[in-house]
Amino acid sequence: MRLLWVSAGLTSLGLGTLGIFLPLLPTVPFLLLAAFCFARSSERLHHWLVTHPVLGPPIQDWQRSGAISIKGKRMATVSMLAVFGFSVGMELRPAILAVQAAVLCATSIFIWTRPSA
Repeated sequence: MRLLWVSAGLTSLGLGTLGIFLPLLPTVPFLLLAAFCFARSSERLHHWLVTHPVLGPPIQDWQRSGAISIKGKRMATVSMLAVFGFSVGMELRPAILAVQAAVLCATSIFIWTRPSA
């Protein structure tokens, strides 16, 4: 079971790291998932991730108070608007756009109602 948790943590860490460079791939949710997996499998990896100078602060903010940085909130909002704009530009069916708009609005509400780090 420990190997499964480590594998899931490393996969999440890899996706989170890619999210730093790919604007539409979320970073922090994957880092939180990696920290969760490492906490169940490897104290050394968990400690390394949580205390990492670049990757650690968003995890610590979330664990401490459920906070998201203002920069993170803005980046997430801009990304969601870009994706929705791309969908409109592709002339997707109105039903699909409506579902996408509802999900993106709900996600934005969640993000902006979290405390700021």
